[in-house]
Amino acid sequence: MTKIAGSLELSLVCVPTEDQDRAIKFYEMLGFEKRTDEPFGGGLRWVEVYLPGSTTGIALTPPPPGQGISPTLTGITLATDDIDAIHAELRSREVDVDAEVSKMGGPVPPLFWFRDPSGHTLMMVERRR
Repeated sequence: MTKIAGSLELSLVCVPTEDQDRAIKFYEMLGFEKRTDEPFGGGLRWVEVYLPGSTTGIALTPPPPGQGISPTLTGITLATDDIDAIHAELRSREVDVDAEVSKMGGPVPPLFWFRDPSGHTLMMVERRR
């Protein structure tokens, strides 16, 4: 199979949400910064959040017309140097997180799953040293 001509980069991952303001506050609590918040298409908003210094972001989009939100596994994985501290901090802020950090060993880093205000699941992993 031949490759597509030109250079590509991963720009955004779209995460649908019905309450964009609540989602913005959640992602800002995680350390993301809102870079775009613009009206479009008859009363809708296009919102993008990014981790500082990152060129790949999350678009917090309204659901398609006539559709609701179905919580999903986003595939988004965030990395930290101290998984236990982040887990404890998120629990103290009453974020929906797994009860414990999973430490399987081997090639699998310590990790836990957590959910955003729409119920979408993200993963937190500890950086390899």
